[in-house]
Amino acid sequence: MCAQGHAVHATAPAISDEDADCIRALGATPHEVPLERNGLGPFSDLNYLLALWRLIGELAPDRLLNYTIKPNIWGSIAGRMRGVATTSMVTGLGYMFAASTTWKQRGPKAIARRLYGIALQSNQSILFQNPDDVRDFAEAVPSLDLDKVHMINGSGVDLGHYAPAPLPDQPVFLMIARLLGAKGIREYAAACAILKQHCPDAQCLLVGMTDDGPDGVSEAEVRKLCAGSIDYLGSMADVRPAIARANVYVLPSYREGTPRSTLEAMAMGRAVVTTDVPGCRETVAHGENGLLVPVRDVAALGAAMIELAQSADLRQVMGSKSLALAQTRFAVDKVNNKIIDALNL
Repeated sequence: MCAQGHAVHATAPAISDEDADCIRALGATPHEVPLERNGLGPFSDLNYLLALWRLIGELAPDRLLNYTIKPNIWGSIAGRMRGVATTSMVTGLGYMFAASTTWKQRGPKAIARRLYGIALQSNQSILFQNPDDVRDFAEAVPSLDLDKVHMINGSGVDLGHYAPAPLPDQPVFLMIARLLGAKGIREYAAACAILKQHCPDAQCLLVGMTDDGPDGVSEAEVRKLCAGSIDYLGSMADVRPAIARANVYVLPSYREGTPRSTLEAMAMGRAVVTTDVPGCRETVAHGENGLLVPVRDVAALGAAMIELAQSADLRQVMGSKSLALAQTRFAVDKVNNKIIDALNL
């Protein structure tokens, strides 16, 4: 949008100097706002809403684009208060739409879903990343106006930045994710242990940052899970070196919007093993560019990894097809054009 002559402003919490410089390099102006990403905190969320309301009043934008659950809710409300045409992007249903086992979970989740429905009523358009999320969101939030829904292929991937890299000779598996139980961290660790029993030369890598949310897995537990079978590389600002070290990307997540890390690995020509769940299944044609396995099924995950570990030819063929799929379906320019169309500029 900057290239088309639009003035673009970007808001986020705790913007680092490096991120701020990146935003400016793209032609946009960064603005830091107070946001606690996890949980429903009435006072912190109200503070975030007021900060957005003030900033929107100061900038007087023609369009507002929100991204992820809290900005979607509070950004939509602030946009409505200021009379700004608003679009929200639902990048996945996440924790607030997952099944609840206790009343302590059900209460906040019900409130969040209700707020979501109220907030999106005023949106001019709503972006979803897979059809399963549209269906399940509409069931949980009956007020969703399906006429406003636009489908996009994730957030897209920059094919120039994530360029193909030579595959290692030996089988090397990689998972990149926030350290959450729902990302399948524990299943990946168990499957890697199975893999090492059958293919001792195979290597497993894990990249990820800790998350203080209710589903977060502590770094201490992660290191215990990884002991003996996985090299834990910690958090990486640039994951390309990790992807280049691997030839198979693994994401045993319980649910996604469209996982960005998978798209990045595909763009670099890596075969994919992932779960047959919303979002993840959008990235893999089973038996073509990767393998789909049932969610939470360690045995099936391990078997898929063994299959790829035992065939360099299969890794090569599937990696090439991943690249082709990234180019034809997930290129960031194509996705951005759909987002711009939804903004109705």
